[in-house]
Amino acid sequence: MSQSYEIKIAEAINALQELVGAKALKVTLAFSHQSEDAINISLAQKAGIDFDVFTLETHKLFEESLAYQKEIEAFFGVEIKSFSASDEEIKALEEKVGEYGIFDDINLRKECCRVRKLVPLAKALKGYHGWISGIRIAQSITRSDTKLMEFDDNFKLLKFNPLAHFSDEDVERYMRENDIPQSALYAKGFKSIGCKPCTRAIKEGEDIRAGRWWWENPEHKECGLHLHKEK
Repeated sequence: MSQSYEIKIAEAINALQELVGAKALKVTLAFSHQSEDAINISLAQKAGIDFDVFTLETHKLFEESLAYQKEIEAFFGVEIKSFSASDEEIKALEEKVGEYGIFDDINLRKECCRVRKLVPLAKALKGYHGWISGIRIAQSITRSDTKLMEFDDNFKLLKFNPLAHFSDEDVERYMRENDIPQSALYAKGFKSIGCKPCTRAIKEGEDIRAGRWWWENPEHKECGLHLHKEK
């Protein structure tokens, strides 16, 4: 039997209190310009834990995403710190990948994600015991084994996923009931938001992540931030 909406919220808040607050861990929360991240900020504040917030400036973000970031900062009274690869790293990447390389070669697409996301993520996580992510089991087959807390073997620290058991409906309900601002992109058909070249609006009946790297097979649709190492 699936958990009720109220139980999922209580589970998320309790996890943050017991796994983060009680142990006085230094954590930072990932903001990727989506509703899940706004909900995590809300839950972390309700849990009464200390946390920072960061975002990855890939230099390929939607204008709506940048505007939403400022709106969320004002709504919750938080500062969202931006991290990016260096100008030299971005220039070398663009010379290697070109304008259309990400569409022609999956390895070039992953290299683009590595430089624009993984490199700055390593900077953002430096000095922390753990980070808080908005990923959910319901999002895709690549996230089916998501747990409330896990060890991030890629960055050697704890990773907390308070929304692991939230459904799409749970996310929409929480945003609505708590009057949290939503990205303008959702009203335009975008249900999973990333960089502009790799994200499109979805059609009715499509999976919510169908608009991410839509030219690739579902099992490849990750940028590398949330991949689990094979045992």
